[in-house]
Amino acid sequence: MKSSFDEGQPIFLQIAEMIEDDILSGTYQEEDQIISTTQISKTFQINPATAVKGVALLVNEGILYKKRGLGMYVAEGAKELIMNKRKDRFYNDFVVKLLDEASKLGLTKKDIVRMIEQDIKEMND
Repeated sequence: MKSSFDEGQPIFLQIAEMIEDDILSGTYQEEDQIISTTQISKTFQINPATAVKGVALLVNEGILYKKRGLGMYVAEGAKELIMNKRKDRFYNDFVVKLLDEASKLGLTKKDIVRMIEQDIKEMND
């Protein structure tokens, strides 16, 4: 988990995203117990209610579930749920805007692909 928060986004959303990142990276597997909300609040020096709100968001989305008296666990299929959610967000936040701007600039599909391929080539050099 990262050690600081972005002021542009509510902390509970950042907590939820950090847990999602840990699931995507393999830190937590399906059926693994996650860090407790008490540990989250102590680690990041935040209000325990904020940590609870972040975890509850993931419970509501079916990514985590509670084992009574034991804590929170990663749900079966959580990684796929997260990936699908993030792919949708990526499409809406980036691809739609990219295509809109490209249209305004008169760029063709070929132009866009060439720009992306050039950037990837430069990254790999």
